[in-house]
Amino acid sequence: MKTLILVRHAKSDWPENTDDFDRPLAEKGFHDAEKMSHFLKTQNIEIEKFFSSPALRALTTCEIFNKEYNIEIEKLQKLYNASDTNFENITLGLDDHLNNVAMFSHNNGISNFANSMAEDMFIFPTCGVAGFEIDCDSWSDFHNARKKMIFYYDPKNI
Repeated sequence: MKTLILVRHAKSDWPENTDDFDRPLAEKGFHDAEKMSHFLKTQNIEIEKFFSSPALRALTTCEIFNKEYNIEIEKLQKLYNASDTNFENITLGLDDHLNNVAMFSHNNGISNFANSMAEDMFIFPTCGVAGFEIDCDSWSDFHNARKKMIFYYDPKNI
């Protein structure tokens, strides 16, 4: 059994003359990321490795979560403006010694990918977190594995 956790980056700012890739977190984003990461840790949500878009807002969100977890972060360009196919390809290639991973990315791709596994449609709010149980022993079996949402957290509700 594997667990895949998806995290949409926290609320970002868009200062004048800033490229999309370099957008920083807004003050609310910092607060929500700290609150959500602490909440996950207190819920005993196990994560062995973080994968993050290298875009500033996603990577900063991941780094804030890592203050609670203190684990390896791997930056993946494919998680920046990722399609659901990008998420699938990354998941299929994960190392099988990892059982619980989290991916930090952006909308619309993260919502589309989550909805491909969820029974009910939803849109990720900023800093939203969804966990999925993937019924397989190898990530390479992801396509044919049964997938079930096991938790969903919105920072407004914690």
